[in-house]
Amino acid sequence: MTFRDFNLKPEIMKAIDIAGFKEPSPIQKAAIPPILQGKDIVGQAHTGTGKTAAFALPILNQLKLTGGVEGLVIVPTRELATQVSDEIYRLGRFLGIRTATVYGGSSYARQIAHLKSAAVAVATPGRLLDLLQSGKIELNPQFVVLDEADEMLDMGFLEDIQTIFQYLPTNRQTLLFSATMPDAIKELARKILHSPEFISITQKEVTNKNIKQFYYVVDEHERDEALMRLLDYKNPTKSIIFCRTKAEVDRLAQFLAAQGYNARGLHGDMVQRQREEVIKSFKYGHTEILIATDVAARGLDISDVTHVFNYHIPFDPESYVHRIGRTGRAGREGMAISLVTPHEFKQLLRIQKEVGSSLINREIPTSTELKGERQRELIEKILSQEVTTEAVELLNLLEAESDLSTIALKLTSLLVKEQNIEGNERIGKSLREIENLLERTKRELSREYQRRGTRRGFRRGREERGERRYRRR
Repeated sequence: MTFRDFNLKPEIMKAIDIAGFKEPSPIQKAAIPPILQGKDIVGQAHTGTGKTAAFALPILNQLKLTGGVEGLVIVPTRELATQVSDEIYRLGRFLGIRTATVYGGSSYARQIAHLKSAAVAVATPGRLLDLLQSGKIELNPQFVVLDEADEMLDMGFLEDIQTIFQYLPTNRQTLLFSATMPDAIKELARKILHSPEFISITQKEVTNKNIKQFYYVVDEHERDEALMRLLDYKNPTKSIIFCRTKAEVDRLAQFLAAQGYNARGLHGDMVQRQREEVIKSFKYGHTEILIATDVAARGLDISDVTHVFNYHIPFDPESYVHRIGRTGRAGREGMAISLVTPHEFKQLLRIQKEVGSSLINREIPTSTELKGERQRELIEKILSQEVTTEAVELLNLLEAESDLSTIALKLTSLLVKEQNIEGNERIGKSLREIENLLERTKRELSREYQRRGTRRGFRRGREERGERRYRRR
């Protein structure tokens, strides 16, 4: 299937081609047709599966553009509101549509003015409800989307959302997307949707086949050195490094910047303006490495991230899927790399089992291997370099002082000196050590599962015996 099979408007297809989308993701294949047919849907899919385009493309295709807000998207955070608004504008720009972003901490007057000329509004629940209850705005959207519904539930917005829908027309098409389906979300869907079609993207479909997943086993004190060695060897053009805590983000961002890397941190304690500036800098390529917590990076929709690094592996499989979903987007290939210690190995195997994808073990490249890789890159760079007029003039001046062979050696020495490699020759565990650790951990997990099964069997037997005694009475 291709995007042309959806029979979208030529203006939308032009935007899709420019965005570099190759083929629809599973959620897009499943959701776009029923939305185009006018059905309400409940879509269960994680961040990073292409949800925004899944609802944006069919909505944009059906906009009448007669004036006023025709599409309303409600999201949990300001960062996600900005991301979704940008994506919708990017996909609908050749239709001449305008989008408005509505969230707290920004000027009421400016947001209200933007709403007057917008076809699509993206809003957080708190500010949207404030504007509606105060009578500052009236909305009559034909399409309403609840994105990351479970996240809004966790943040305490459920009551606000229910109140918001009292201000919206009943003859609307409503789309609800959520990574998980707790009872409260099911009940909300029952109240605000009309005969919805349910779509669920399985965990295996969530882990993008375009993402190659690797892990490296290191001791705790080797994390920083291992990370730098991998950054130098992989040479990513745009990467995200995930940390567990805000303090870790700050420390690692300062450390990498001090080592000469183009890196910046992102977490929830930063003021809104600073967070927006960091995201914008990363999105447009001014920052090469973004170091972030899971919460700060939730909803980031940047299609050209080449690598994701887990400085520490996350605590649960869902966070792992969310993290690696930042790369391998829009049909591109991506790479996910995790650093784990022997103590974290059990958690890694549990994640691999739950996610259902294969993580390949690798050795950290040695300094000799890194040197060889840099030499190959340098040779390729020199051979592909165009000769400029200034270079010819400089060479003529140098020839007056020395012969060509000596000049070439001196220039090459300058280039090699700039690529000086520091650190130990070897970092982390060898493949043999990793294999031994893998076998040992599998045996430990097997015994652990057996003990759990025995305990469950004992409890079940005890319950059955109690049930029989109860019946005899």
